[in-house]
Amino acid sequence: MEVLSSRVLLLSADPERLQAFYRDRLGLPIHREYPGGIVFFAGNGLIEISSHMKSDADSSRNAVLWLQVRDAEATEKQFRDRGVTVTREPRTEPWGLIEMHAQDPDGRAIIVVQIPDDHPLRKDTR
Repeated sequence: MEVLSSRVLLLSADPERLQAFYRDRLGLPIHREYPGGIVFFAGNGLIEISSHMKSDADSSRNAVLWLQVRDAEATEKQFRDRGVTVTREPRTEPWGLIEMHAQDPDGRAIIVVQIPDDHPLRKDTR
């Protein structure tokens, strides 16, 4: 697997409150906003707080690893060949990214993402 980028996703029973904390209380600059979430700059990494992925208040697994790859289907095959638990096959989400879900040995979610060539994240905004 060739990882192109990664980010940490923070899940919350109240994502709007958490977004406000990171934006307003900590003052993290916004990398981008999308329907359902905010991605913040955090040094050389990114922190995303997503409204469409709420967690239970008692959940101890509120962090998700997000890995961008070139080809989600090829990565799915590689994962399955290596015995990695794939919990959802790659599919295009309403926000335009191709996402596959997997799990590490501790049960932590791993979201593998492919950004299609025509997605706004691929456009040069300079």
